[in-house]
Amino acid sequence: MKKYIATLLTVLMTAAPMVAQTVDNHAKTKRGAVIGGVAGAIAGTIIGNNKGHHSGKRGAVVGAVAGTAVGAVVGAMMDKQERELRQIQGVDVTRTAPDELKVTVKNEVLFDFNSADLRSASRESLREMAGVFAKYPDTTISVEGHTDSIGTAAYNKTLSRRRAGSVSNYLQDLGVRSSRIETIGYGESDPRATNSTAAGRQLNRRVEIHVRANA
Repeated sequence: MKKYIATLLTVLMTAAPMVAQTVDNHAKTKRGAVIGGVAGAIAGTIIGNNKGHHSGKRGAVVGAVAGTAVGAVVGAMMDKQERELRQIQGVDVTRTAPDELKVTVKNEVLFDFNSADLRSASRESLREMAGVFAKYPDTTISVEGHTDSIGTAAYNKTLSRRRAGSVSNYLQDLGVRSSRIETIGYGESDPRATNSTAAGRQLNRRVEIHVRANA
């Protein structure tokens, strides 16, 4: 039974941010608090019901209060981090969920054509990012490389992985713990726009950094 409860709690907390993706940006912190409260209430009820009917009611109240507090804290932390990342030149920041940010950097900012070596001009932006990440250690960072469709799919996948690795390694050199960072190369498999135009291919050549609050 304990394993069942733990599994259900994990599912609830994982699913909660997905439910809230359509709410406007001005309610991020409140949204996190509400989601946390609902998940906490359900969790408290489940736990309490295993001890008796009245315990179930008390568990719901306690769980709701605790969940609301946790959701509000996470929402406020991500709000602050979002504002600070938006101050960095050359990046685009999107709030994809109450507990997740997507930071997109065009490859033209980071790399020369067909290269995985960081440009000197890009290092300042990454230094600023690393400074923000260091202030919010309770997050994980996924660095994802993407390319256009010029060249073979195998080559593009390798190039995207090398570029994502260059960003990850530099962030680690700047003090971001390696245990927080995941590196993925998607190659040409996840385009943002059409590859039939130069403008579309430019959008597809990018590195995305997904910042997620720890559970």
